[in-house]
Amino acid sequence: MPAVELMNYRIQIADNSFTSVRILQVEPPVQGSEHQYKYSLACIVDGRYLLRYDNERGKGDHNKHIGDREYTVTFISIEALITRFQKDITPPRR
Repeated sequence: MPAVELMNYRIQIADNSFTSVRILQVEPPVQGSEHQYKYSLACIVDGRYLLRYDNERGKGDHNKHIGDREYTVTFISIEALITRFQKDITPPRR
């Protein structure tokens, strides 16, 4: 089955920064993942990844990248992933 694009958008935040969300439904699942989604959610500033969520073949849903560091992520749903990403990129209110 060919991949089906579910979401693919980019939001410009400022002249030097934007967010990007791309989610595909795939069959078979990405090696290391138990669901049928391939995803990449990113916040890019000055051409560098500030924050990124993705699942890689063989590594599965392990990836939350902040700068050069990687953190474990438990995949619950696409909605929960987008909510987590939005929370991570939204500055706290004062």
